[in-house]
Amino acid sequence: MAIGGRRWRSQRRRKESSPAKGLRRRLNLFRAAAFLFVLIFLAQLGRMQISEGKHYQQQAELNRRRAILVPAERGVIYDRNGQLLVRNVPSFTAAIVSADLPNDKQAEVISKLERLLGVSGASVQEKIVEGRSRQPLYAPIPIQKGLDRETALILKEHQAELEGVVLLTESTRLYEEGSTFAQLLGYVGPISPEEYENLKGEGYDLNDKLGKTGLELTFEKELRGRPGVEEIEVDASGRKRETLSFQSPQPGQSLTLTIDGELQRKMTQYLAEGMGASQNAAAIAMDPRTGEVLGMVSLPSYNNNIFATIPDSQKLDSLVNDPRHPLLNHAIAGVYPPGSTFKIVTGTAALQEGVATPRTQITSTGQIVLRSQYDPQVQYVFRDWAALGSLDFYRAVAFSSDVYFYYLAGGYENFQGLGAGRLAQYARDFGFGQRTGIELPSEAEGLVPDPEWKWDNLKEPWLTGDTYHFGIGQGYVLATPLQMVNLVATVANGGSLFQPKLVRSITDSEGNVIKSFDSRLIRQVRVSNSYLAIMREGMRQAVELGTATTAKVPGMKVAGKTGTAESSVLGPDGKPITHGWFVGFAPYDDPQIAVVVFLERGNGAENAAPIAAKIMNYFFHRQDPPNPATKSGG
Repeated sequence: MAIGGRRWRSQRRRKESSPAKGLRRRLNLFRAAAFLFVLIFLAQLGRMQISEGKHYQQQAELNRRRAILVPAERGVIYDRNGQLLVRNVPSFTAAIVSADLPNDKQAEVISKLERLLGVSGASVQEKIVEGRSRQPLYAPIPIQKGLDRETALILKEHQAELEGVVLLTESTRLYEEGSTFAQLLGYVGPISPEEYENLKGEGYDLNDKLGKTGLELTFEKELRGRPGVEEIEVDASGRKRETLSFQSPQPGQSLTLTIDGELQRKMTQYLAEGMGASQNAAAIAMDPRTGEVLGMVSLPSYNNNIFATIPDSQKLDSLVNDPRHPLLNHAIAGVYPPGSTFKIVTGTAALQEGVATPRTQITSTGQIVLRSQYDPQVQYVFRDWAALGSLDFYRAVAFSSDVYFYYLAGGYENFQGLGAGRLAQYARDFGFGQRTGIELPSEAEGLVPDPEWKWDNLKEPWLTGDTYHFGIGQGYVLATPLQMVNLVATVANGGSLFQPKLVRSITDSEGNVIKSFDSRLIRQVRVSNSYLAIMREGMRQAVELGTATTAKVPGMKVAGKTGTAESSVLGPDGKPITHGWFVGFAPYDDPQIAVVVFLERGNGAENAAPIAAKIMNYFFHRQDPPNPATKSGG
């Protein structure tokens, strides 16, 4: 069809060029992305202002206000006479608050600390990284502890250029006489990550210190006190502008000990002078009427002041690797065969059980011979230290006859002895094979053997010879010096086995007594006082005319028992080295002090008893005695 002479055709849309189409698509995508960004921004803004507004408000507030823990002053420790044994002295620590240390200035600050403190930059960097992973950003990370006052003042002068660096003033323990009381007091040290995990619920901080050994550990809760809180306002650099509030710390409580400081010093001196070639030695003095420990010495000791700050690695290594084990309190943690001092148990048990009387006569020709129960052709010889002849009970104790106590313990021919079972029962009744409960960590139990123990542990039957050795404190029986002094104190006081006590009272910072510790009776032993009196008389004769005459104290009656125990260690001559023991008490008719002296190498009469005599003499007369004559025997 034609219109106006023209052919009609439909109107078609002109096709766009390809570049224009691409431009339009990119423009639409940009608009969509911009719209989406605005939506996300608005959603995030809403979340931050509405749902998490409180959290960010707190964060902003934290940048301005901070709560700082104020450590409590740790309680101090006194001896029984009020003498200060440990106190607190100020100590300075350089630390970094990582939240206040700009990343772009960290290298510069570390370099300045290197120059001012003489520390390794690498170690500072390592401490910062470790601190950031373990604690909040606003908690100080210790960089160098134990700064002297001059260095602290220099650091204070440069603090304006040390962003994030703070100077902390803390208290450090000062142990007045170091090694003299170290085994008793112990020391405090930095809290470990494991300890922190267990104690953080009790208000401990990662930078806290706590008791590690000794009374510092046992009475950590009482000595520590309660930290306070200071709320401060800081500027943009994290420096304090003003204190907003302050909650005072509560000082720790203090301890008053049963220890006589002057006696402790003399015991340390006498033991050091008399221990000879011994690798270790111990001495304990106790009031037999109460169980109060008047002095406790373990040698060698160590200076616990080296732990007041970060200990020198070389000194620490030398202590840990020392074969004499100076970090071990041998008085409570060392276990040894008690030798003839154990005859006190065998003798009193035999009296109580009717195995012997004071008039029981036994002849020592220097040995007894026992035929093997499995092969009569085999004979075993059990020797005495001398051929002592005919003995009654008193002389057997006084001259420490092994043969006499072989009879009492295991019997011989027609004489019926106690036997291993009954002897073990009495040993346990006197406190052997169990901890005494003294207020110190790491106390050893010792060992009371019997046929069941031997079979369970060695898969061997118990023999009569085992009972003989048991009866004279040899073989498998093991005891601590503390158990031995508790034994002699129990005999001295008529049979009351007390729990040894080191702490008399706990006082607050004003000196008011919060808690007193009364004597605690563990039990009354199953030996009547009349039989204990017979043993006491035998021990008096031992000092008057027997093996323990070197324990005499001028003008005073002393009762005691020596012991020379063979050990499992061979000496240069191929023979077992011997441990020297003495246990005793004075005065004989009114016991006020019980003493044990142990030497890892030595003889009871020649080495241990003279030391004990000096200790008892000083306790009563407060002066050094003349050197007594030597005496040999068990």
